[in-house]
Amino acid sequence: MKTELTETQIVNKIHIIRKEKVMLDQDLAELYDVETSYLKRQVRRNIDRFPEDFMFELTSEEFENLRSQNGTSSWGGTRYTPMAFTEQGVAQLSSVLNSGRAIQVNIQIIRLFTKMRNLLLSHHELFLKIEKMKHLLTNHDQDIAILFDYLKKLLNEDKQKKGQEDRKRIGYKKDEE
Repeated sequence: MKTELTETQIVNKIHIIRKEKVMLDQDLAELYDVETSYLKRQVRRNIDRFPEDFMFELTSEEFENLRSQNGTSSWGGTRYTPMAFTEQGVAQLSSVLNSGRAIQVNIQIIRLFTKMRNLLLSHHELFLKIEKMKHLLTNHDQDIAILFDYLKKLLNEDKQKKGQEDRKRIGYKKDEE
């Protein structure tokens, strides 16, 4: 396996679970070029380094949902639910795996998480501006609809008046000679 990973290889292994961007133990083990069981064993031996906001185990329902989204081929015979590592948990992994590869991969992953966070922040400002414009346009749409209703009424009244003027009068007529 190459030392340098592409951003795409890393991004494809980031999932949103419990409203958190996380990476799963199996994916991280693949990136670090170690067995998943070794990674889990090291985490369990150093569990104090991984509080709930750094790492959590998926529930059976979350795991089933994830498998159904990604297909079962990559998780074939997994007996245990995966561990999910947040950005801080990934950073902590380099201290328990003690390998040059783990350090290099962690640096790449942390840089990517930082880049994603910066992109989200800049897009958040753009999103707020779009929402503001949408709100203004929504109000304009309502105003324009009211304006068109008034125009239709005026046109209908004008047609009715013309229709009345063009009609042949019936009934008592005053002779004007």
